[in-house]
Amino acid sequence: MNLPLHIARRYLFAKKSHNAINVISFISVCGITVATLALVCALSVFNGFTGVVANTFSDFDPELQITPASGKVFNPSSPAIEQIKSLPEIEFTSESLEENALVTYGERQEPIVLKGVSPRFKDLANIDKVIIDGKFMLREGDVDNGVIGAGLAMFIGVRANFVDPVEIYVPKRNVRVNPSNLSTDFDRASVFISGVFALNQVKYDDQMLIIPIEMARELLRYETEVSSIDIKVKNGANVEDVHKKISAILGDDLLVKNRFQQQEDLYRMVNIEKWVTFLILGIILIIAVFNIVGSLSILIIEKNEDIGILKSLGANKTLISRIFLFEGWLITLIGAVAGIILGVCLCLLQQHFGLIGLGSSAGQFVVDAYPVEVQLPDIILIFVTVNVIGFLAVLYPVNNLRKRL
Repeated sequence: MNLPLHIARRYLFAKKSHNAINVISFISVCGITVATLALVCALSVFNGFTGVVANTFSDFDPELQITPASGKVFNPSSPAIEQIKSLPEIEFTSESLEENALVTYGERQEPIVLKGVSPRFKDLANIDKVIIDGKFMLREGDVDNGVIGAGLAMFIGVRANFVDPVEIYVPKRNVRVNPSNLSTDFDRASVFISGVFALNQVKYDDQMLIIPIEMARELLRYETEVSSIDIKVKNGANVEDVHKKISAILGDDLLVKNRFQQQEDLYRMVNIEKWVTFLILGIILIIAVFNIVGSLSILIIEKNEDIGILKSLGANKTLISRIFLFEGWLITLIGAVAGIILGVCLCLLQQHFGLIGLGSSAGQFVVDAYPVEVQLPDIILIFVTVNVIGFLAVLYPVNNLRKRL
């Protein structure tokens, strides 16, 4: 039997001579429980939002994307690219060419991201799922068509299959600007809108116009260059393994990115918010742990007589100190376990029943309730953090006791 642990457990659960000590111990456990619960819920909510963002982009962004390490465009016919296209894990690739441009319709105009795509883009992005008006068709006979984001379509007042085309303007490449006649500094093209898509993401819905890549090259004065090559991985193939294989082939001139890396700024922002929240709640946890210091200090005062008896029976400083050390650890451990259990249960209830909603009515946001996702690494991190902070807090009153013995 571990004698210090046995005595500490008796001290914690046995009735004290002064009821205030029971109350303070209970408050200490409750404080740690609430702080731990808050940590579990906060990190799980941020995990949930990360999952929502990933699912939102999954219908549009490619599984893997090759982009230049520097500059805007690169040659898609290099030996390295040809070797990548022949990999058995790759089902097909799609070329894209992006550039900033200006679109006008009637008297309205908006800056946009012009995206030229090859015919396989439709299969790569599964874009039919997100078309809300018209259809995805980039060429009809000899006529070039475009597919526009829902927000951008609203800004310029256009819909699918309108009789009049929209006008696209891009600055001429490698041409000196003529300040006396700026209209000569732009290349211009017309395109009919065949469809409108909605991804519920400002980056796409409010800024993007998709056109055939041949038209984009002609308008931007490129020959075969592309700004990215989008890759569709075969079913059953491991995307991360293919990612590593392609990285080894490309070298330093080109980069290959997975979906998270393509939205690096957004995911970095979510992660920063997540860990800043963890830090703030950690400070609150430290404040809650001070209750343990008060509880132990009062308990030591109450047990002075017991300490004298133990010393008379031959107990040394180490044994007596360990009793109160274990007392503080038990308070921390019970609070941490209770907080994790309650936090996980609350997250599971939110996940299945949506107890706390987003907005005042359904359909106002992408999801109707706060998304949550409990992850085991976060639970382990929270458990370790709470117990380490509790361990350090207990050392102060115990060391003071050791000095007096």
